[in-house]
Amino acid sequence: MKTTDTLLAHRIYLILGSLFICSLVVSNLIFQKFFYWDFFGLFRFEISVGILPYPITFLITDIISEVYGKKKANQIVTTGIFASFFSLLIVYISNAVPATAWSPVNDALFSKVFGATAVAVFASMMAYLFAQYVDIQIFHYWKRVTKGKHLWIRNNFSTFTSQFIDTVTVLFLLCSFGKIDWSLFGSLLLGGFLFKILIAALDTPFLYLAVYILRKRFGLKNAEELQLI
Repeated sequence: MKTTDTLLAHRIYLILGSLFICSLVVSNLIFQKFFYWDFFGLFRFEISVGILPYPITFLITDIISEVYGKKKANQIVTTGIFASFFSLLIVYISNAVPATAWSPVNDALFSKVFGATAVAVFASMMAYLFAQYVDIQIFHYWKRVTKGKHLWIRNNFSTFTSQFIDTVTVLFLLCSFGKIDWSLFGSLLLGGFLFKILIAALDTPFLYLAVYILRKRFGLKNAEELQLI
């Protein structure tokens, strides 16, 4: 691969990684607000707003897995863990320092909004570790089985499985720590999982488009991956 292509490949990988980390960190910070969405009168979703950016992380790891390979996808996942814990440290310090008398956000309000972030990050990280690594493993398993064909199969099969693991794990930990009542576990599990399945199905065309553009730009054959150092 030419030097200019190598630099471009690294730049795109960096951009994808930045979007991945941003989506992950933001989902941990905003999770305490819950919203509802009536899906054409068929189902009423009641889920955390933290779920909105989270599916983006699975789309990005699937793009990286397909174009850059398993090693680079795992690298992004590991980087996301460090970024999340670093954001937690910043929130802790911000919560510890006293607010001024004229501060628009006082200590009580700040603690109410961000006070549960530690539990959220821990729960999210445990779910994240299980789900993302499972997603990457299943994605590449189906890539081998299909010999690089039928991208929609490995995208959806890997995401459906990993998103179920993610939803069960994070809700179990949040309920165990008393942040969410156990009576809500079933409805939140169903709503969260169905929402993630819906988003995973909807993001398949975007995955095809991204993979098509990157393969064409770098002259990759079917199932061929970029080799970056």
